[in-house]
Amino acid sequence: MCICINCQYVDRCNTYYAVETQHQQKHLTEKPEFEPEKPSINVNIRTDSDCIEIEWDVVGCESFTEDMGKWARLRPGEAIPT
Repeated sequence: MCICINCQYVDRCNTYYAVETQHQQKHLTEKPEFEPEKPSINVNIRTDSDCIEIEWDVVGCESFTEDMGKWARLRPGEAIPT
């Protein structure tokens, strides 16, 4: 799971914006201005016959500042990304 969902910068972060783009998800902001320090991204690639699925998860970031439930507060009632 992406650590970004519990980070105070999730709605301003360039890296999370890229993850949203990769997952074809609606953006929290259209103009992120926060550049995180040394984000680490795991990219998982799965194949199933003629389908390739790619999943990006931010698993580390020197700028991470915990704000539990930040993403959920920004998108009340929506399923939290996994």
